Amino acid sequence: MAYDEELAARVRAVLRGEPGLTERAMFGGLGFMLDGHMAVAVGSSGEGLILRADPAVPSDLLGEHVRPMEMGGRGPMKGWLAVDSVRVADDGSLRDVVGRAVAFVRTLPPR
Repeated sequence: MAYDEELAARVRAVLRGEPGLTERAMFGGLGFMLDGHMAVAVGSSGEGLILRADPAVPSDLLGEHVRPMEMGGRGPMKGWLAVDSVRVADDGSLRDVVGRAVAFVRTLPPR
């Protein structure tokens, strides 16, 4: 597989029991969807996560290991953060960032 299977298993454990959870292979990674909305995606080994965030609120997560997501040289994508693997190396940090994505996605209407 192209994505980091160990990180995917850790994300899967955090999301276990979430209503409306599905997984979808996309862009060489693995997306975790809640009621049709991607909440988090796992990239290739060492790449980390793509995280859904409220585009209307500046994220306090931004810092050395978290930055606005950029895809295809089009500049930052509003509402998406790139999270380096080192930022989610321990389970508490992973639960924190995934929990924030879940909280935001739960404000969106189901698809």
